[in-house]
Amino acid sequence: MFQTTDPIADMLTRIRNGSMARHKVVTMKSSKVKVAIAEILKQEGYIAGYEVAPGNGPQPDLKIRLRYGPDKRPRIQGLRRVSKPGLRVYARHDQIPRVRSGLGVSIVSTSKGVMTGRRAYREGLGGEVLCQVW
Repeated sequence: MFQTTDPIADMLTRIRNGSMARHKVVTMKSSKVKVAIAEILKQEGYIAGYEVAPGNGPQPDLKIRLRYGPDKRPRIQGLRRVSKPGLRVYARHDQIPRVRSGLGVSIVSTSKGVMTGRRAYREGLGGEVLCQVW
């Protein structure tokens, strides 16, 4: 099986491709960071939900239910990976980028877990800027 060097970018690409193809569910291998990102996407209203289910092999699968508007347009208009394995991007709490003038959300990995940029700013935490969603 193919082993990806950037699992978070793979997750975002699967969500992007699945929403463009109007799939109801996208499936990928699960990890703690991916589940944390899925939880944030659910809380922010970008996806309908997610489920960690046993997969074939030792690692469970993460199934994400995509969400669409009444006009069948995907709720996720765009996804962008910020920090990559070849170029890590860190930001202090006052330097966390705003996405689309506050209409989107930054997802940041802090010392207290993965959270939105807004929450990290309120708590005074900086960290690695994983991705941006709008």
